[in-house]
Amino acid sequence: MNNQVFFDFDGTIANSEHGIIHSVKKMVDELQLPHLTDEQYRLFIGPTLADSLTKFFPSLSEKQVSDSIAKYREEYESHGLFDLEIYPGIESALTTLKTAGYQLNIASAKPEPILRQIIDKFQLNDYFSGIYGAAIEDPVRIKKVDILAYGIETSGALPTCSVMVGDRYTDMIGGRKNQVKTLGVTYGFGDTAELKASNATALVTSPEEIPAGVEKLFGKLV
Repeated sequence: MNNQVFFDFDGTIANSEHGIIHSVKKMVDELQLPHLTDEQYRLFIGPTLADSLTKFFPSLSEKQVSDSIAKYREEYESHGLFDLEIYPGIESALTTLKTAGYQLNIASAKPEPILRQIIDKFQLNDYFSGIYGAAIEDPVRIKKVDILAYGIETSGALPTCSVMVGDRYTDMIGGRKNQVKTLGVTYGFGDTAELKASNATALVTSPEEIPAGVEKLFGKLV
């Protein structure tokens, strides 16, 4: 069986900050929620939207959280979906890993149908054997730990032969809880302190460093 690498999307494959934050701010304005700082808005990228809403607006009821998510999705799917840039160097890194025999997958907290639209739009399909996202209709498959577990099971991967690559604590925790080694990337929306605090197995600072980082985690010489 091939060694498998699971990639987060936002902050790892693509810089999707503008589209996501614009949609969050639009949601905040329309629902008349208190405005946040720019740094707080950036922290919405990575965790589930429900978790971020509960963190930054703890007085919201369950229904208000649900209404907020619906408002965000309406704006994001209309205007923010393709408002992103693929990180320079990431496609070269993916090519290097695939050529070396790794099976590559996406494991993202984005709803899977939306994730597939983006992958299609930016012509990334050829890199990935599996695309695993959140299932809106399945409350069990919303958080990164559950999405990664689903990806591992569906792909037939062995946790001991897998690596999770991502930029936020959710990626590192998701990997650890699935007994998967983790490679934190510091060029995304998390920082070195966050990734170390969530026990990343190793860190890299650029897309160009990902292949060597993966190889080292699998114990190969580079």
